[in-house]
Formats: sequence, structure tokens, C-alpha cells
Amino acid sequence: MFVPKIVRPKQRQDYTVRLVPGDRHKRAKGGFMAVKRKARNGPEKVDSVWDERLKYFEARRDALVQTIRSFVEIESPSDDKPAADRMGAFLAGTFEAIGGRAQLHPAETFGNNLQIDFPGSDKSNPILLLGHFDTVYPMGTLAKMPCRVEGDRLHGPGVLDMKSGVALMLYAVEALKAWHGLLPRPVTVFLVSDEEVGSDSSRKITEELARKSAAVFVLEPAAGLRGAVKTARKGVGDYTLTVHGVAAHAGLDPGKGHSAIVELARQIIAVSKFNDLKQGVSVNPGVIRGGTRTNVVAAEATVEIDVRIKNAKQVAMLDRKMHALKPFDKRCKLAVSGGINRMPMERTTGVAALYEKAQEIAKHIDWKLEEAAVGGGSDGNFTAGIGIPTLDGLGAVGEGAHAVHEYILVPELPRRALLLAGLIEVI
Repeated sequence: MFVPKIVRPKQRQDYTVRLVPGDRHKRAKGGFMAVKRKARNGPEKVDSVWDERLKYFEARRDALVQTIRSFVEIESPSDDKPAADRMGAFLAGTFEAIGGRAQLHPAETFGNNLQIDFPGSDKSNPILLLGHFDTVYPMGTLAKMPCRVEGDRLHGPGVLDMKSGVALMLYAVEALKAWHGLLPRPVTVFLVSDEEVGSDSSRKITEELARKSAAVFVLEPAAGLRGAVKTARKGVGDYTLTVHGVAAHAGLDPGKGHSAIVELARQIIAVSKFNDLKQGVSVNPGVIRGGTRTNVVAAEATVEIDVRIKNAKQVAMLDRKMHALKPFDKRCKLAVSGGINRMPMERTTGVAALYEKAQEIAKHIDWKLEEAAVGGGSDGNFTAGIGIPTLDGLGAVGEGAHAVHEYILVPELPRRALLLAGLIEVI
């Protein structure tokens, strides 16, 4: 898409702005440098190139909304490979149109994962922009949940989580190319097709790309309507506890049976005691199955358990507790499978340093950018878990992820795009 150059308004100014000549390091680290100058009839003022940049994105807000709508209106459920592949192919062409080199990583069950590489003006390690284009909504959802603008809100399935984040990547990279001609440093965009269902096909590639990167910016939604970035996420895991009992006729031989359902009920109570909310550990038995008929003492029953942990030290502790479960009924047998899928994204010094840089950028436009620790996981857990500085929640601001009222706040889009562009510049 065509991006016009920034044109300064023709008016009498009381400040000057220029790039620092011959100092590429300062430009890469801070972009344009504001230069103070005494106003003719007043106190010192600072040229706000950042305000000018914000206006750049504000002028493109409607175009950004239309881009997001085009993404949302290509339905891409995680479990529908043909649909996901259509979305991936469309995104590949869209990013190639602004100079990226697209590469599809084939996946057998889920959609193909998409990598787009942009060269930079130096040979430093790239910045990895990480996101996903799969959604939790089945095909046909648009018919009853159409993508639409209502006031300041853009509604639609997957608009918040996280097709708007993908669009922000596109516009931030495009802006940097318009401002610099060539990106200040290489950028890799990686968009996965199976994040909502565990990232089985994409995790290895995500971690390989992260190891080659200076930092990772995750364009998942911001935390709450205050738009906080995410500097910590809980680790996420799934366990399955299966009880094998002894079947019997519930009417003729009830005493000969040993109910897997009764045993499972006791085990669920025991597992629930693993909760320690003060320490950030939550254990939720969420799905149960068992039995065949009402007149049969159940021979088998199963519970699926979601677990969340705050730090890496809790992994072994929780795993030990799960595998130490013993049957109350000695004629029943237990089988435990599963574990932690995503390690916690902890607020390390590397993460904190990225947040500080984000705060500095936000201050240029009088924005007090907050941080948050959240219970949900993302692919940012993978990159942070292998020690790569990661900042999450850089995407759109809104509410209702995975719900019928999912929406983003349109007025927040320009400064989210500005923040991402600024971060790519200063790292």
C-alpha cells in the first residue's frame, strides 16, 4: 500500500528538528532527536516529532480499521486447515506488498505457519514480532457475529485476539520503511496457525527464531481497557487423571463393583486442595467423563485439569503432587498424564528493560503506559522461557476475547502502532 511521506505544516515554528549527523548509533537507538530551542516570546519548548508520528498513524486510522476488517472477514478457526491456510496465504501477500520475504512452514494438521523477513540497515540480530492468526470461532460465525463498527468500537470474531495485532505489525513496519527508507534493523514477523490450541506445530519454529533475535514483541491484546503491556504471564499446563475401577451390575451385584466415578469425585476434591492462590498456583478440574449406563458401576472415569503457575520453581512441585495421588479405593487404579505446556513468562531484568523503553516512548506523547501480570498464557511464554527478552500485550485495546461481544477500541490504534514502531527503533 502507498504511504505518503510526512509533510510538515507550513507555519512559523519556534523549534527545529534534525537527525544527528553522522551518528547512526544514536539514530538507531532513539530515532529522531528532539532539539530544544528558545521560543521567541515564551519558555523553552520541545519539538514533538513523536506527536508528528502519532498524527501519521492517526491519518491512517481508517485504513488500519479496513485492514483489520479484511483480516477478520477471512475466518480462520484453529481446527480448519483449509480456512487457516487461506488466511496465511492472504497475509503472506499482504506483507510481501510492503517488501517482506514470506516463507510458509508446512503443517500437517493445522494451518501452515507464516514467517516474513524484512532486511535492516545493519547486520544486527532481528526483532521478532510474534502473533497468531487462528481463532476460537468455528466457520460460519461471521453470519451471526458480523464484523462491524459501532461508535468507537470495532466488533468481530478474533478482532481483539488477535487479528488487530497482526495489522499493527504491518502498519508499524510500513511506517518505519517510510521514515527511514530501510528498517533500522532486521525484523522477523512470525504468525502461527495453532496458538489457540497449544502451538504444537509452531512452538519449535517460534523458539528457533527467538534464539536468533535480540528481543521479542508479542502482539497479543493489551491487558484491560487501560492498555497495559504484559510483563509477566503464568505458566499453563494440562493434566488428565484417569481412574480405572471395577464394573458390576448396579442392581444385581452392586457390592462387587468399585466405581471409578466415586473414586474420581474423591480425587477431584484432593486435587482442588493443590490451589494456592496467594502463591499464584491455580488448579481447575474443568472437564469430567465417566461411566457407560446408569445401571452399571462405572469402570472408568476421567477428569481434565487446567493448571496455572507463577514461576518455574512451582513446576516440579505441582508435577510431584499430581503423580503422588493415591486411590482411596484400593481396587481402583490411577493414571496421570500431561504437564506444563507453557513455562511462566517471568518479569526478568530483560523484560523489565523492554518495559522501561516502552514507557520512555509513551512519555513522548503524554501516555502513562502501565504494565500487568496476567494469568493467561501466550507464545511469549515460550520465548521468555528460553531467556529471550520478551514484551507481551502490545496489541489492541478492547474486551471480550473469545466472546460474542469481542471488540477493540479504534481510537487506541494509532498510539499502539506508534509504540511498536518506536520499540523496533530503539532496541
